[in-house]
Amino acid sequence: MERAKIAEAKRVVVKVGTSTITYSNGKINYEKIEKLARIMTDLQNQGKEMILVSSGAGAAGVGRLGLDAKPSTIPGKQACAAVGQGILMHIYERLFGEYGQVVAQVLLTKADMVNRHSYANARNALQEMISWGVIPIINENDVVAIDEFKIGDNDNLSALVASLADADLDILLSDIDGLYTANPKTHPEAKLVSVVEEVTPAIEATAGGVGSKNATGGMLTKLQAAKNAMSAGIALVIANGENLEVLRRIMKGEPVGTLFVPRENHLRFRNQWLAFGSKINGQLIVDDGLAKALRQKGSCSILPVGITRVEGNFDSGDTVSVLDQEGHELARGMTNYSAEDLELIKGCKTGQIEEKIGYKHYDEVIHRDNLVVL
Repeated sequence: MERAKIAEAKRVVVKVGTSTITYSNGKINYEKIEKLARIMTDLQNQGKEMILVSSGAGAAGVGRLGLDAKPSTIPGKQACAAVGQGILMHIYERLFGEYGQVVAQVLLTKADMVNRHSYANARNALQEMISWGVIPIINENDVVAIDEFKIGDNDNLSALVASLADADLDILLSDIDGLYTANPKTHPEAKLVSVVEEVTPAIEATAGGVGSKNATGGMLTKLQAAKNAMSAGIALVIANGENLEVLRRIMKGEPVGTLFVPRENHLRFRNQWLAFGSKINGQLIVDDGLAKALRQKGSCSILPVGITRVEGNFDSGDTVSVLDQEGHELARGMTNYSAEDLELIKGCKTGQIEEKIGYKHYDEVIHRDNLVVL
């Protein structure tokens, strides 16, 4: 994808990190939010369909409550988020309203995405808001989310939302300029990468830890989000949100930040849910030959002969993650066999399945139609 094609993007998700809309002490940066509201409304007025994924609720709660730092306990974090989310939404409502733009609050959890019907309902509601000219403002519902069903960071939430909404572009604004060849804080010679066509293990190895003290997302989560967006046929740009005019520059196709080039086709709805909505119940570690086939062909069935290790406790019909020998995630799919059965047939040829477990309904552990390569 050429940068100029970004200017043609119709539906755009913008994710702002905590560091973009708050000061280091957790207090709200009203000037930045006002500018964000003005620019996004202006882009909406140009005919774009804008969606905002906003961090900052926890930090806003910390600031309003006069705490020195975000609480370490889950109830404390949830209480801060409850206070901060109301503050944040009130500010957004007022500042977007100054420019005549209607906004809506949408709070999501991973639990909302696990059930296919709930996933469809969230998708339909989001599509309806957009058709009415509303800008949805989305955050994870930290007040009720528990670790097991927690998306965990708004980088990955933005990629999930982009898929839900059939967006063309996902823009991650944070306190970093984009992807570098190494950590620029420790390697001054590191260079900004302008375009990434594939998130390889080597690129993942360049990802550092988390960034600002009030934030949760680092480069690793941004790369995970990029992989998910690219797999869904959505372009993703990582850029520095210090100067929010960067949004206009990105939308004009200027070479700022790092562009992650999408695959050509959007995922079908069912595969969107498999890749981004369904709960991952276990892992299949595959040999080098199968890993190479997945990377080169883009999609192929998973046969027992290519599986070297099984992790987790799952049943037939559950969604599992497919990893290479180094632990890099290659794909996600719906398994035809339970973890217990797979322990017996891993490494075997399909002709040995019935001999090992007493039955054989499928030759494939995961059929290619039930597999999404990331």
